Formats: sequence, structure tokens, C-alpha cells
Amino acid sequence: MPRLLLVFLLAGFTIYSLIDCARTDETQVRNLPKWAWILIIILIGTLGPIAYWIAGRPKRKGLGGGPKRRILPPDDDPDFLRKL
Repeated sequence: MPRLLLVFLLAGFTIYSLIDCARTDETQVRNLPKWAWILIIILIGTLGPIAYWIAGRPKRKGLGGGPKRRILPPDDDPDFLRKL
């Protein structure tokens, strides 16, 4: 039973990686063309999806979404001082 579970998990990971690569914009895929990553994922088996996640998948933005703004105390904040 554990072997069967491992096979299903690896197949699911491969399918998920293949779909993720296929849906990603071609300009965002790193290090190789998109078609090459798809072939690597299909032909190399378990190592192909791992290689795609490490070296080919585009960098995703963090949870914050935008640039972090430094918090200033009121006496150093020019917007606050302008309102006075």
C-alpha cells in the first residue's frame, strides 16, 4: 500500500508540474524554453518536475504583493509633517 501511495503522489506531482509549465507564460519560464521544460518533465520522470521547480519555474511574488514600505515615526514622516 505505501508503494502505491508513493506512485500516486509522484504521478500527481508530475501532472501538476506539467500543467503548471504549460500554463505559464513563455517569457516567464527560466533557463530553458518552455517546450524543453515540458519534454524534461515528461521524459525524465521524477527528476524532471523537481528540476523544473528548482530551475525553471518563475519566481512568484511574496504574500505581501507589493514593495514593503518602511514605517516612519510621525516626526520623521514628511507626509505627516506636511498635514500639520
